[in-house]
Amino acid sequence: MKKNDTNLSYSDAGVDVERGETFVTNITPLASSTARPGSLGTLGGFGGLFDLKQSGYQDPILVSATDGVGTKLLLAIELNRHETIGIDLVAMCVNDIIVQGAEPLWFLDYFATGNLSLEIGQSILNGIVDGCKLAGASLLGGETAEMPNMYAPGHYDLAGFCVGAVERGSLIDSTGVAAGDKILGLASNGVHSNGYSLVHKILEHSNTSPSEKIDGNSIGTTLLKPTRIYVKPILDIIKTKNIKGIAHITGGGLTKNVPRILPKNLDANIDLNTWSPEPIFSWLKHNGKIMNSEMLSTFNCGIGLVMIVDELDSKNISNMLTDLGEKVFEIGEIVSGSGEVKYQNSIFAEFEN
Repeated sequence: MKKNDTNLSYSDAGVDVERGETFVTNITPLASSTARPGSLGTLGGFGGLFDLKQSGYQDPILVSATDGVGTKLLLAIELNRHETIGIDLVAMCVNDIIVQGAEPLWFLDYFATGNLSLEIGQSILNGIVDGCKLAGASLLGGETAEMPNMYAPGHYDLAGFCVGAVERGSLIDSTGVAAGDKILGLASNGVHSNGYSLVHKILEHSNTSPSEKIDGNSIGTTLLKPTRIYVKPILDIIKTKNIKGIAHITGGGLTKNVPRILPKNLDANIDLNTWSPEPIFSWLKHNGKIMNSEMLSTFNCGIGLVMIVDELDSKNISNMLTDLGEKVFEIGEIVSGSGEVKYQNSIFAEFEN
């Protein structure tokens, strides 16, 4: 068998190392713009550095979370709109640690693609930087992986990792939740980043183009609204108010996420008439012929974050959050039970099934 005398290189395998280095050079100033007390060094090292003492904590507990954006990426790829998908990535991580009272300190991203597009990569990183600024977290580093044959042309995947801190005595762990407490719901910004496999199925099933209009915008634009980041208003509230429990309403909706902060002898009694979901949720239900129970266990249905507070503090906390720019609804109360969510009334009465 005759040997091939060609000298192969990494670029022959489809990996452009120089383009990757150019990408890191381009994004370094962006990452630097997210610096906060405790941030050390710049991008390009083997690991990101953070000085916890400089961040001002005395007896901190570190809280970490990792997540991705899921199949919402497919919609961004289809529409060639990548500018806010990085906000989704950051939001999915920082919203998970704020529920325990932790302040996000630093963030790392993982961006993998078949062939690196500097333009798309820059757009994605712009969104990650925007998300870090909204959360007050420093972008300490990350990984850009170019893997030919691993992804379809133009496709990519994103994952993120965030670390935060909370003083030991300020950890929110739901131990004080009691019957009679009120449940506050903070409005979502739409579908956020969960349930998109079903969203794609509904679009396909109903033969709907993302360019079709709903409530004055295209369905694609509505579905690409970035996940709301709740960090700063929550940090402001917990400085002065006792918050007993917080749940980020992600995959599993209200039905599966609220029980994660309930004692086993208590239920969350939620009145579905206390808020009106954005039109996209009714559209998804109607066009997918989805049962109410399925909607509530798949999508956030208009509530992105749930807080459990003392009955006497409920109105005051609601007013404070409203002043901080949040839409807040008192959606129910804690009652005796077995650690479940019980619903009153209907959230989609116009499409009952």
